[in-house]
Amino acid sequence: MRESYFSRKQKSVSDMLAWVESLQGEVSEHRIFPATPPKTADWPEIDPRLRDALQKRGINKLYTHQAVAVALASAGRDCVVVTPTASGKSVCYNIPVLNTIISSPQARAIYLFPTKALAQDQLSELYEMVEEMKLDVRTFTYDGDTPGDARTKVRNAGHIVITNPDMLHTGILPHHTKWKNLFENLRYVVIDELHSYRGIFGSHFALILQRLARICDFYGSRPIFVCCSATIANPKALAEELTGREVELVNENGAPSSERHILFYNPPVVNSQLGIRRSSLLEVSRIAIEAVCNGIRTIVFTRSRINVELLLKYLHGAAAKRGISPERVAGYRAGYLPNERRAIERGLRNGDIHCVVSTNALELGVDIGSLELSVLHGYPGSVASAWQQMGRAGRRAGDGKISAAVMVASSVQLDQFLAMNPSYFFGASPEHARINSSNPYIQIGHVKCSSFELPFGVGERFGGSDVDDALDYLARHDVLHLEEGRYHWQADSYPAASLSLRSATSENFVIHDITDAANPRVIGQMDRKTAPTLIFPQAIYFHQGEPYQVQELDHEQMRCYVKRVNVDYYTDGDAAARIEVLDEMEKSPPFGWGEVLLATRPTIYKKIKLLTHENVGYGHIHLPEEQMHTTAFWANIPEVYVPAADAPTRERPEGLSGLSNIVRTVAPLFLMCDRGDIIVKGHERDPHFQVPTLFVADNVPGGIGLSEALFDLGAELFAACFDALSNCKCQWGCPACIGATVSDGGEKAEVRRLLTRILNR
Repeated sequence: MRESYFSRKQKSVSDMLAWVESLQGEVSEHRIFPATPPKTADWPEIDPRLRDALQKRGINKLYTHQAVAVALASAGRDCVVVTPTASGKSVCYNIPVLNTIISSPQARAIYLFPTKALAQDQLSELYEMVEEMKLDVRTFTYDGDTPGDARTKVRNAGHIVITNPDMLHTGILPHHTKWKNLFENLRYVVIDELHSYRGIFGSHFALILQRLARICDFYGSRPIFVCCSATIANPKALAEELTGREVELVNENGAPSSERHILFYNPPVVNSQLGIRRSSLLEVSRIAIEAVCNGIRTIVFTRSRINVELLLKYLHGAAAKRGISPERVAGYRAGYLPNERRAIERGLRNGDIHCVVSTNALELGVDIGSLELSVLHGYPGSVASAWQQMGRAGRRAGDGKISAAVMVASSVQLDQFLAMNPSYFFGASPEHARINSSNPYIQIGHVKCSSFELPFGVGERFGGSDVDDALDYLARHDVLHLEEGRYHWQADSYPAASLSLRSATSENFVIHDITDAANPRVIGQMDRKTAPTLIFPQAIYFHQGEPYQVQELDHEQMRCYVKRVNVDYYTDGDAAARIEVLDEMEKSPPFGWGEVLLATRPTIYKKIKLLTHENVGYGHIHLPEEQMHTTAFWANIPEVYVPAADAPTRERPEGLSGLSNIVRTVAPLFLMCDRGDIIVKGHERDPHFQVPTLFVADNVPGGIGLSEALFDLGAELFAACFDALSNCKCQWGCPACIGATVSDGGEKAEVRRLLTRILNR
């Protein structure tokens, strides 16, 4: 019988780190962050029963940041708390909220979390505290899983209503008359995980809060906002833009931390000529299974659902071979049922599960117990997200144990860049979280929703903007009716139901499974922006780990029809883009920023084997061009004239493709955005400027401020690109800098020459 790996001498976390460093890959960084002691403050003046309940839960003193936040909120001042993971941010709002309800039982509070899992986690913590106090403080979650018969009780009796932006948008604000008791007595609005409200989602959320403010004003309440965030560059500005209020910043962390180690690991090169490395998925599974076999509780983060399923397959197989129950390894991602998720969270807390493989669904602060190792399959896209994921290990400070995070670079250019230039990550300030609540595509939907909730007065501002033109437009189209200086809702529709918070428009493809033609069923949906390269005819679409093939795409009805198939590959589509300048809003040569037309057309797709990642075929995508008005940053590249026998000719910018690749790699380091939120395109001779031009456009209708941020950076962006190119160890160009090279090696020098021209060096 095979010896149990849990009965033999096991590696410690320190041993695991030494083992990783002994692998054939490259460890480009091993940074140690020493343990730090706590900084505490005296108890504020609160009800003794609340203090006793906290002390029974092991909170004998408040950390300094908790004390400051409690004092601000208790004094009626809006605030945002920005401290690392596991620093006790929930105490910052639970104390003032509960203390207020104890002294004024009619007081009410709304807690807003971006996910249901976080809401359930907070409900459990609050319930235990209320039980300790033996007081009548009623706390409920109100989301899509709340039973119908419980909803009336929540509306009438809930002191603390825990919900999410989606339910506030569709289930609470449009029915505010049913929530009269809540809105008349609303004293606090808590916004946790503030940093997650960025881009389109954040822009929508800012306008939802403006709708909330109108309703509170109608009922005569003015709640205090208490916000909590992971570390970002602009927490105060983001909180103020979201809430429309001036807020106090609390960012001096008083919580202790355990000793933490961070390794950057790059898989070994298997083809030096092409710069190809061993599969990062296989390396991640190798590290994770070694940790599991040595009793080290581990979380693995990866960027896609497909990768979650692949890693689970690898880990289950490896665990079985080494005498460990595969049930000790679990997956966690969108698409799992709520009961499955809660069971996995319980398994992590009680120790039944030793390793969980997750998308960013577990990046936020759900309590999943004490973990020792976090393994990141690639860079998650932002400095803030990376620190959040690394911080999921070592949450129980003060136990004397060390924790570690290992970032395994994938073949994505940004990963390779960071693996070779780790100083960019450790030296980088966190990104700005950017929103644009004035985006007309987003704003008009919330003007409609707010009009449905309460009439607008002529000249009334919404979200800090004059919306009279929007109101007049809606009145001309018989959505609103103007009478005695007020715009009243008169349409039959229910506007919140058709407004998606996850995209700039509500146009989504609905995905129908027609495997059983007699009983078709809806299995999902996809926003219009994402769809062209993911659900095209013959594409493979995955749902809950099962492959389906797209049979038909109905653009008119916005429907996609799929059939269950048995294949061992997935498809990856590509699109061509063109950019046309419409209006130059600002310029500082050679840089500019303005409105553009962005047109994209899907062109080709590859078939990639699930396990080996081999390219096993390709096909053409025949779909119409999609157009949108957005904003873009551009850099004009000064031309060089080459003397010829008869007349001077313009030199072709041969390195423009490589320059586009390195800008696409470096730009997300300055922006808190996903790679898909920007489009980078080089024009050899742009028809508007008549010179070679590089564009970086917001891939969102109307733009969300990303291109404007790059214009503000200007030369700093290209200086970072120049440094990245110079620091890359390759000779001719590689996936870590300018992408795959196809000629005899001149691309890297060409890109350096273009950067030199832009920077005028």
